[in-house]
Amino acid sequence: MPPENPARGHDRFDDDDYPAYTMGRAAEMIGATPGFLRAVGEARLIEPLRSEGGHRRYSRCQLRVAARARELVDQGTPIGAACRIVTLEDQLEDALRINEELRGPASGAGEPSGS
Repeated sequence: MPPENPARGHDRFDDDDYPAYTMGRAAEMIGATPGFLRAVGEARLIEPLRSEGGHRRYSRCQLRVAARARELVDQGTPIGAACRIVTLEDQLEDALRINEELRGPASGAGEPSGS
């Protein structure tokens, strides 16, 4: 059996999608409560992975999404609406990116400007 590469374990912590944070630590990192994280999970904004013991684990990517919702809630937006807004913003960003990709590099390239 080949020896395990010691750097591989470190790679997981460099991965934005690796569920490295417990609920308590995740809540602390975004300035929220564990109840807030449960609520955004119930609203299906994020879906934390579960450890073998059933504990929620969050990735940095999920925490960025939850933090965006927390900012809206802090401004007075109801949590359900905040989760929907963040979801719609992400969908719009994806649609704009796909639209730009479909236009391809030829769009605007080599065309005379205003002539």
